[in-house]
Amino acid sequence: MAQDLALPAGAVLTYEEKRDPGSYALPTGAFAEGAIPAEVIEGAVLRQSYRVPGDIRTTLQLLAPLRTQIAASGYDIQFDCKTRRCGGFDFRFGTEVLPGPGMYVDLTDFRFLAARHPDGGAVSVLVSRSAAAGFVQIIRVGDAAEGGVSAAPGPVAPTPPGDSGQIARQLESLGRVVLADLSFQTGSSALGEGDFDSLTTLARYLAAFPNRRIALVGHTDAVGSLDNNIALSRRRAMSVLDRLVREHGVDRDQLEAGGMGYLAPLTSNLTAEGREANRRVEAVLVSTE
Repeated sequence: MAQDLALPAGAVLTYEEKRDPGSYALPTGAFAEGAIPAEVIEGAVLRQSYRVPGDIRTTLQLLAPLRTQIAASGYDIQFDCKTRRCGGFDFRFGTEVLPGPGMYVDLTDFRFLAARHPDGGAVSVLVSRSAAAGFVQIIRVGDAAEGGVSAAPGPVAPTPPGDSGQIARQLESLGRVVLADLSFQTGSSALGEGDFDSLTTLARYLAAFPNRRIALVGHTDAVGSLDNNIALSRRRAMSVLDRLVREHGVDRDQLEAGGMGYLAPLTSNLTAEGREANRRVEAVLVSTE
């Protein structure tokens, strides 16, 4: 019942979380009367988001091949909608969406699909696009969580002990990874309180491979001057560096920090969602010696 899904060539995993046991409220209909009808399913839950670079002309271009693969695996499509038929703004903010910048949803152009297998298990797919890329979110529950996804090609990095391996794979096959769960107060360089899984995983990676060096690179949206944004983005990267050294015991010699300001956006800064996606810190593999 676990299905392998193929995404377009070049798709990059931007977020992954697996909980076992876990639960997921699978939407079963459009937003109506103040709520989204949903079925809460318990079991192993695998949450993933992908960025598909390039000229994605329609969200159907992203969803249709996945819908075909899911149906071919014996799943019954229970709910399939586009933007307004889903409930528009209310659906997007009423259902689970993985964190930016790994996942981006254009409020005027997204599609959603929910499917169940007769023998148990469920899968949902949410797709949207920006001016520069497509975005795909896949959440699988039960036996469906054991399926795989074919995405960005490249060598698989060794997996450090206790690590899911996703950060390692992206660093060594793509050279960079977005630390998608970090949070900063607006206009502040102070990293939010609490634990961030991406930092725990990155620290394990660096401990397992002491010959690796990482540059932490801050990015901002396009609000304000370039000089101010470069300074802010560098301070945010330094805040992440300090947290890794102080609380995770990372060797300071394995880290450096810099800021790009708004010079390397992931997507357009013309929308609030785009600006949120562009505010990020990335880890870049700069040396293996």
